[in-house]
Amino acid sequence: QVQLVESGGGLVQPGGSLRLSCAASGSIFSVNNMGWFRQAPGKTREWVATINSGGSTAYTESVKGRFSISRDNAKNTMYLQMNSLKPEDTAVYYCKALTYGIWGQGTQVTVSS
Repeated sequence: QVQLVESGGGLVQPGGSLRLSCAASGSIFSVNNMGWFRQAPGKTREWVATINSGGSTAYTESVKGRFSISRDNAKNTMYLQMNSLKPEDTAVYYCKALTYGIWGQGTQVTVSS
């Protein structure tokens, strides 16, 4: 069983950067396809980015060129580097082990001046 814990959220000004981490327990992290999702107040949860076990990535259109997803299988950790942040990026960010349908608890990202 994989358990996920996100960290790295916080308050940042528009144009700033944050790096989110998703630490996984369990030795099967390396074979899991992983993803980041987010949920803004009053909105449904939306997909942000995906990285498969081989390292291939995909992004939703609104974050292309600004966000970068990566993983370190030796550390059982996935990352989301977020640059050029905008107020509309404000949300709770969740990581998910796609292969097993397991969610983390979420981390708040607030972009505001």
